[in-house]
Amino acid sequence: MNLILGALNPIAFKLGDLEVHWYGIIIASAVVLAVFLAVREGQRRGLDEDVFYDYILWAIPISLITARLYYVTFQWSYYSQHLNEVYQIWDGGIAIYGCLIGAIIVVIFFCRHRNVPVWLFLDVAAPTVILAQGIGRWGNFMNQEAHGRPTTLTFLQDLHLPTFIIQQMKINGVYYQPTFLYESLWDILGFIVLISLRHRQKLFKRGEVFFSYVIWYSFGRFFIEGMRTDSLMLESLRVSQWLSVVLFIGAICWLLARRYWHPLEPWYLDGVTRFDQEV
Repeated sequence: MNLILGALNPIAFKLGDLEVHWYGIIIASAVVLAVFLAVREGQRRGLDEDVFYDYILWAIPISLITARLYYVTFQWSYYSQHLNEVYQIWDGGIAIYGCLIGAIIVVIFFCRHRNVPVWLFLDVAAPTVILAQGIGRWGNFMNQEAHGRPTTLTFLQDLHLPTFIIQQMKINGVYYQPTFLYESLWDILGFIVLISLRHRQKLFKRGEVFFSYVIWYSFGRFFIEGMRTDSLMLESLRVSQWLSVVLFIGAICWLLARRYWHPLEPWYLDGVTRFDQEV
């Protein structure tokens, strides 16, 4: 097959001197879709739609800050010598795990302030979050980042990938593994699995849709992260791999412990209960 296409332009359009990148458009679109789907499911479970809109106003800026702090922390050897670049997020350098940590911290404080069941909120949001993550990886694709090790054109062609993906994986004359695609497909499959199962009677207790998301995502992320070449390292493994192991084991243990210690925990499909409204 003769490839004649060049790399895609990461800039979607310009407004005067302002460059609007495809990365930002894709991420923003993923967030909008996630909120829309979460609102619809939340209403079925008895959660007011304004809860999600108010939450996102706090979560987006705080999550961006924690995503940047996470990245800077594990690259401190560089940033300690370049303090003026710590805040330059537009040059790249945010971590999805840092973003998720910030989002969950906001959930805890926000839900307690608004008297919203924390675990139910997380259950509703979890499938839409993993969908947004899967879509967001295409922003990395447009920037030619989050790729894996060098590979060959033949290998990529044997995967039966569209030509535009193969050509975008050619960076400075070298072809790379499309790890962005592997994670995107894993995340979207996780979304399909979660939404297919969460409405089954007597399957998930409150909090368990969220734990299932953590288990699914961290399992796939551990292996995909091991293929990448641009991620943060800590000893023999990448930082995200260490965190994936902790989250995978922790989520399984917490899920089983809650089943044992809290057998009367409401089912996910019960939604907001009378007890929640009285608290």
